[in-house]
Amino acid sequence: MTRYILRQMLSLILSLVVASLVIFAMIEVIPGDPASFMLGLNARPETIAALRDQMGLNDPLPLRYLHWLGGMLTGDFGTSYTYKVPVADLIADRIVVSLPLALYALVLAMAVAVPVGLLAAVRRGRVPDLATMGVAQVGVALPNFWFAMLLVLVLAVRLRWFPAGGFPGWSDPAAALKALTLPAIALALPQAAILARVLRSALIETLDQDYIRTARAKGLSRSQTILRHAFRNALIPTLTILGMQFSFLLAGAIIIENVFYLPGLGRLTFQAITQRDLIVVESVVMLLVFAVIAVTFLVDLTYALADPRLRRQG
Repeated sequence: MTRYILRQMLSLILSLVVASLVIFAMIEVIPGDPASFMLGLNARPETIAALRDQMGLNDPLPLRYLHWLGGMLTGDFGTSYTYKVPVADLIADRIVVSLPLALYALVLAMAVAVPVGLLAAVRRGRVPDLATMGVAQVGVALPNFWFAMLLVLVLAVRLRWFPAGGFPGWSDPAAALKALTLPAIALALPQAAILARVLRSALIETLDQDYIRTARAKGLSRSQTILRHAFRNALIPTLTILGMQFSFLLAGAIIIENVFYLPGLGRLTFQAITQRDLIVVESVVMLLVFAVIAVTFLVDLTYALADPRLRRQG
């Protein structure tokens, strides 16, 4: 198990190094000059040159990359060109919205996917299976931003059950959760559909194994066999999808946060791109990539704990 963990940690570090190189290179090739954008069209060339020198944009690319990477390793993400405040403070202010939103959506997705997947697997080939999988297929194909606007029109504008947008802060937890409910539902819908389909397929495959028939022959009921044996083994492939979904919910909520005017990381990234605030874009994207890789690492460890074969291979 120790060798397996060390191997996964080495893979995590290499992935982060490669990701940092790719992110830095992609940001640098984006056309446009941040200094010119900040000073406007009528700025003098010498003023632009002075600002570029102050921002460190005239330094060689390898030196700028090492300075940026070293700062991130020490928790110094630099200073925003636009807001004139440390990027770390901007991220800290926004992550208190994005992280609870992702967790909220993940809980909703699991709450829907687990019973739906179990029902579809137990009643496979029958009306409940066909109906739930049909709805799940629609959930996968339905764009979440369109579903988000539909939720706003029905539940916020017409019925006035939830706010249409904005975030009141965590001083009032009930109001904060209420403000995150509609965006969490919009994010959770496609993820719940994917999880339900994966769980159904894994359960059906598990229920056809010999040890399931042996458990039934020993006197266990069908529900006991499913919950004690089949469900645990069916969770192994589902864990991988679950980890990928959390990463997507954390990093892929840019459109949803803009639909609901939520001050999260997604909206911060969108604003930084439009304002050519490169240091913010680099830092936020790198942080999101780290979250994706770290969650994948934790999922791999959980996978190894659930499947002894991986520990032996490690």
